[in-house]
Amino acid sequence: MHSTREWAWGYLLIAPMALGLAVFYLWPIVQTIYLSFTESGVFGGHTWVGTANFTELLGDEETLGALGNTLLYAVLVLAGVPLAIVIAALLNVPGLRGLGLYRTLYFLPVVTMPAAVGLTWRYLFNGDFGAINYLLSTVGIDGPYWVGDPDFAIYAIAVVGVWSTVGYNAVLFLAGLQGIPRPYYEAASIDGAGRLRQFFHITLPLLTPTTFFVIVITMINALQVFDLVFLMIDLKSPALSGSRTIVYLFFEKGFVYNQRGLAAAIAVLLLGLILVLTAIQFRLQKRWVHHE
Repeated sequence: MHSTREWAWGYLLIAPMALGLAVFYLWPIVQTIYLSFTESGVFGGHTWVGTANFTELLGDEETLGALGNTLLYAVLVLAGVPLAIVIAALLNVPGLRGLGLYRTLYFLPVVTMPAAVGLTWRYLFNGDFGAINYLLSTVGIDGPYWVGDPDFAIYAIAVVGVWSTVGYNAVLFLAGLQGIPRPYYEAASIDGAGRLRQFFHITLPLLTPTTFFVIVITMINALQVFDLVFLMIDLKSPALSGSRTIVYLFFEKGFVYNQRGLAAAIAVLLLGLILVLTAIQFRLQKRWVHHE
């Protein structure tokens, strides 16, 4: 009787959270999956079309282009992870003054409004009067139209993506570094190992659990990029074809063209892509993640 009462209280306490999770997360997922197999009517309603939406998307060059842009952006943003490790290592120097200030400065982009970030960098990347091209011109380099050229737009957006995430990742890596026992470094110093050798033989191996977590989180967020593309690229810009991402395509199909069935199918494809890539990473982490 006592055990049953405890179980009842436990379920009662988690009921509000479980209800919110079911209503705001699980039900929308189920509804989106269902809508991905339907076609929306002009005046509302929907018709079951089976896998026609997925067949159309997989044979559409625009969808494949958006998928390629998304994967390229994710790879470019993941390239900022080593930079975050280096920054964290520099901040982890014993006796460093102003550590809290450095943490705040590096973390500031994370809490800055995405609209402010996108519009500010759009100005900086402006091909005619942007600050970046002005600085390049001072050393004799004629900068391109970064956010107006389809060959450069995705790279300019990726730079902003790295800038926006490197501070958050650095704070995570700093926490991981501070969890490494100091006796390891003391023993290595006694054996004659320098700082560089300690970094590659102690720091990096023991930091792999944090590295794995950062890579997974960064990849998932990168695959869902939308705001930077929406804010930095004009709707009628020729650069849109070279920077359109999967989520941006979802926005176009669902909210511009009112093709809710196709939009839901895009969301399901993105969900599947994230699940597959995350599962691959969890499978591969057994080979390179070292636990203390």
